[in-house]
Amino acid sequence: MEITRIPFQHVREFSQKDVAYATKDPALRPFYKYEATLEAFGQVIEDKSKEQTDRQTLVEVLRQQYDGLPYPSAVQKNVEQLLLPNTFTITTAHQPSLCTGPLYYLHKIASTIHLSRILTKNYPDYNFIPVFVTGGEDHDFDEINHFRLFNRTITWQNEESGSVGMMSTESVTPVLNELKEVLGSSPLAEEILEIITAAYTQNALYGRASIHLTSALFGEYGLVVLGMNDPRLKKRFASIIRQEIIDQPSKALVDDTAQKLTDAGFSGQAHARDINLFYLMPQTRERIVQENGIFKVLNRDLSFSKEEMLQEIENHPERFSPNVIMRPLYQELILPNLAYIGGGGEIAYWLERKSQFQHFKLNFPMLIRRNSAVWIDKGIDKRILKLGLTIHDLFTETEHLIKQYVNQNSNSEITLSEEKKSLDDLFSSVLQKASDIDPTLAKKVAGEHARQSKSLEQIETRLMRAEKQKHETSINQIRSTKEKLFPNNGLQERHDNFLPFYIKYGRRFFDILIDHLNPLEEGMVVIREKG
Repeated sequence: MEITRIPFQHVREFSQKDVAYATKDPALRPFYKYEATLEAFGQVIEDKSKEQTDRQTLVEVLRQQYDGLPYPSAVQKNVEQLLLPNTFTITTAHQPSLCTGPLYYLHKIASTIHLSRILTKNYPDYNFIPVFVTGGEDHDFDEINHFRLFNRTITWQNEESGSVGMMSTESVTPVLNELKEVLGSSPLAEEILEIITAAYTQNALYGRASIHLTSALFGEYGLVVLGMNDPRLKKRFASIIRQEIIDQPSKALVDDTAQKLTDAGFSGQAHARDINLFYLMPQTRERIVQENGIFKVLNRDLSFSKEEMLQEIENHPERFSPNVIMRPLYQELILPNLAYIGGGGEIAYWLERKSQFQHFKLNFPMLIRRNSAVWIDKGIDKRILKLGLTIHDLFTETEHLIKQYVNQNSNSEITLSEEKKSLDDLFSSVLQKASDIDPTLAKKVAGEHARQSKSLEQIETRLMRAEKQKHETSINQIRSTKEKLFPNNGLQERHDNFLPFYIKYGRRFFDILIDHLNPLEEGMVVIREKG
């Protein structure tokens, strides 16, 4: 494999804020605590060590969670090490996407495992555990109920509502049947189908099935998967739940930071509400609001006085579910965590949280932009070589790349740049003479100049069109290559699922990702299988 890193600022699909954070734009420095460097982890360890993480409860929850799930020795060892005061976590998170959803689900995990290995080597007095938090409490079903495979979208049809993690897996059966049909019968296809089928048929609830699947895929690398919807963990979070519901501090803190980000030239990311918690029950996850001193659950006949609400939090903390504003606090409270690894959108909303963390007296973790990657297999690589393109060429807008290719491979001069310059010089001279004789002629000269320039542009376009016809096969290959690597003018990692890669490479695919996705190294990773 050949690895190339493309500077973030050369990848058009990344947002302004994403590039700014990845390239350490000074304008964003006030919004995070630590520089994302290997050296800075010494300070993060010192700061996090001052917090009292309830390690015993965390390990008890994980032991029970893994009962009946894939529990390789590497995961078991890491779970038990969490009891030790010199053990810390490196964390990433994602919604429980069907069959892992798009590729960046795996890129997050690979980046997290890689970084944990680097830290273990460089800080030998400590243990570093890669953790994947699965967001099973979310109710955004339309975001997790599908994935794309071989130019088709496989969708889970389900009429349930509420938290996706609490939905039944019975309705996933048609997905498994379709997957079996699409994947084929190669040994690796049958291997991965067996893993996926076991996850969705051996667990009654979708959230547990998602933990099962991710553990089956990455457990041998020591990845600890955590579902945070547990009464014991929520009990640890209860004091913050009380503050958020009764005092409602988060909205002002987050809005103030969002305004400062706007003043610095960056738009806000998440919308904070007065109360940033949901009320969670089977088939229900609805917002909590306060009206005239009474706390209500939207769309449900549930209301609480202040005293009743405090009693509900005390007796049933598991019924309170954090939204995107509160979830980072919950995560950092229950984990001995040093760094969060996320995509550009996630980092953007974490950048709004620093003062909120200070208010709740929690250490703000190091924020690390996960690796983005694009995979070029042998077939695509051969086509790229035949076309005479470079890796950097592939990140050029398609039509511009085609024009560049035609210009480079034409036997005739296509552009009329010299002629345009001569025309500009000619009319500049005419304009000067006309203005000296009669200034009112200047407008007529300018109009004629524009007309002639437009005519040249039309001729140039026709020349390009005629030349393109001579290179039609190559141009079609350029388009198909770009579509393969940048589907719908987007990124491969946001579109494709991992399954086509698995049935071709097996677990070697995971090994390659983990070996090469170092989130402390800047740039988009291009993994090129030489043809």
